[in-house]
Amino acid sequence: MVPPGDAPTGAARRRLRRGMFLVGEAFGDVVAVVLGTYDGRRGSILRLAVHPAYRRRGIASGLVDELERRFAALGCPRVNLLVMPDNAAGLRFWQSLGCLPMPDMLCTKPMPPAPR
Repeated sequence: MVPPGDAPTGAARRRLRRGMFLVGEAFGDVVAVVLGTYDGRRGSILRLAVHPAYRRRGIASGLVDELERRFAALGCPRVNLLVMPDNAAGLRFWQSLGCLPMPDMLCTKPMPPAPR
């Protein structure tokens, strides 16, 4: 891992980009995951999930904290994520980590079924 503040280059940057999928384990079982991406301009947290039996134990916060360290090591200036408007608990969680709600437009497109 490259210490924060050091700008990784070449192979180090490629290793860090591959390390944007983190897993939380308990007793050999996967109980949480977080998936992020970085395109060179901004980071995105695409998915965060914790098994219901393991919620409210700091697992999600720990995974996000490590993902943010990896973003910082890449020089990422901003991280974006999407919280659906009806997910009040999710919004409270992200706000507790310092995320600010923005009046962005959510776009969605229903896809037709695949041809058989």
